[in-house]
Amino acid sequence: MSSRPQGQFAAYRNALTALSARTSTPLPSLILSFGILHEITAIVPLVAVFYGSRTLGIGEGLIGVIVSKDPAAPSTEDDWLRGTVRTWVEEGDAWAGRVGRRYGIFGYEKRTPGAPEPPVESSQPSGRIAGDVANAIVAYGVTKALLPVRIGLSLYLSPAFSRRIVEPIRRTLMQPFRR
Repeated sequence: MSSRPQGQFAAYRNALTALSARTSTPLPSLILSFGILHEITAIVPLVAVFYGSRTLGIGEGLIGVIVSKDPAAPSTEDDWLRGTVRTWVEEGDAWAGRVGRRYGIFGYEKRTPGAPEPPVESSQPSGRIAGDVANAIVAYGVTKALLPVRIGLSLYLSPAFSRRIVEPIRRTLMQPFRR
C-alpha cells in the first residue's frame, strides 16, 4: 500500500502539504492566514471605494448608467456584462438594506434588536437609488469584481502572514499549556 492520500481531494491535499513544507509553515496556520487575508481584502476595498465614491459623488451616476437600459437598443455581447452588473446592483441593494437597517447607516433607521427583519425591498420606491445607498452598492460591486485579485493576493501573502503574524500569536497562546 501507498502512504499517499487517496480520494477525491488527494491532489489538493498533496499540493497543500507540499506548500506547507516549502514555506515551512503549518498547514492549519496557512489556511487561517488565507481566511484572514481574504476578509481583509474584502473589507479594505469596500470601505475605500465607498468613501472614494462618496467623496467624488459618482455613486448615483454610476448606478444610474448601469441600471438604465434603452429598450430600442439592439442586443449585444454587452448584455451579459450588463446583466451580471445588474445582478450585483440588486444584491448590493439588498445588502445595503440589511446592513443599513441593522446598524442604522446609509440613511436607514436602526432596527431594534429582536424585531423581525422587514421584507427585502428596493431601497427607493421609485427605483432610483440615491445617496449613500448608491455608494454602498458601487463599493459592493467593485469588491465583488475584485474577487479573483483578492483570492490571488490572499494566496500569495498567506505564507508570510502565517510566519510573521499567525504563528507567533499561536505560539504565545499555546505557551502556558506546554508547561
